[in-house]
Amino acid sequence: MAYTTIDDPSAYFQTALYAGNNTTGHSITNDGNSDLQPDWVWIKQRTSNNPHTVQDTSRGFAGSGEVNLVIPNTDGAEVTNGAFESFDSNGFTVGGTNPASGAYNLSGSNYVAWQWKANGGTTTSKSSTTIDTNVTTPCVQQVNTDAGFSIITYTASSSYAGTETHLEHGLGAGPRFLMVKRRDATANWAVYHADNGGSPNAGYSYNVLNSDAATAQSSPTNKYWLNTPAESNATLLAFGVENGADGGEYVCYAFAEKQGYSKFGKYVGNGSTNGPFVYTGFKPALIITKNADATDSWNLLDNKRSPYNVANKYLQADNANAEGTYTFYDILSNGFKIRNTGNANISGNTITYMAWAENPFVTSTGVPTTAR
Repeated sequence: MAYTTIDDPSAYFQTALYAGNNTTGHSITNDGNSDLQPDWVWIKQRTSNNPHTVQDTSRGFAGSGEVNLVIPNTDGAEVTNGAFESFDSNGFTVGGTNPASGAYNLSGSNYVAWQWKANGGTTTSKSSTTIDTNVTTPCVQQVNTDAGFSIITYTASSSYAGTETHLEHGLGAGPRFLMVKRRDATANWAVYHADNGGSPNAGYSYNVLNSDAATAQSSPTNKYWLNTPAESNATLLAFGVENGADGGEYVCYAFAEKQGYSKFGKYVGNGSTNGPFVYTGFKPALIITKNADATDSWNLLDNKRSPYNVANKYLQADNANAEGTYTFYDILSNGFKIRNTGNANISGNTITYMAWAENPFVTSTGVPTTAR
């Protein structure tokens, strides 16, 4: 039985749907079993092609009161926007009345917001030290060890480890999924997945969030990662030259797996509508997939936009396209079942996935959840 220490995943992750109204003070309130004060909010307009936006309480607001944001579907540097107004005790507030509101609050448009809780905006500064002979780079952590989520900001510098960057992530367990973005200059989003890549140097494998390209491997050049997970571990992240040593400002979103709440794995497609069953140990609330072997977009599906099977309302992280409809999965009490013949199920291709829970399959007290 798949027991968990997180009986109510809505305390750590929720999806909110809302309609824009182009007015200031438009509060979006979560409807989960628990109140969720989000620390990472990823918003996408569903009805048009305004970009994705990612904002968090570690980067916060600029001096002008505008939120600092990065855009998953581009390689652009961090920008500011006054149409995101605040992170709230159970949601967030957006504004309007300016052209920049299109990504947040355009009248007549529908939006989705995926939200994760870290540590309520409270951060910890870590000075340089030496851990297992590795000289660490100073960083600022915001960590939730219960949910396995850490927001890390840092300034890359060759002063600490030459072309290598070692960071303390604070998760207490080895990370299985990372997204890293340079904030102060144009640079791709580097994505690491623990099950992505082949021998002999799987840790060098990477994807780019703002691209639909198949998995690439930079061995032996240490482009984004060192030989993760051989050098990254329960204490450190080990980054290569593209994520450090250049004086740039970076943000990293790091995830460790938590039974009954999050799962980062892979499956092999069979090209059939009777596709693979993927066991997660929970009923998924959000599923992100990427075909590692083919040019194919990052697909995001959730239980709010597709409340009934088959889950078919998707957005794609690498482009700003409006929401599309395509047969993807049946979302089940303990995982998901692939129901398409292509895209996330090309025969023989490896597809990596990232999933967060609506409900654990079995709670800590032995209570099972049900399919929908």
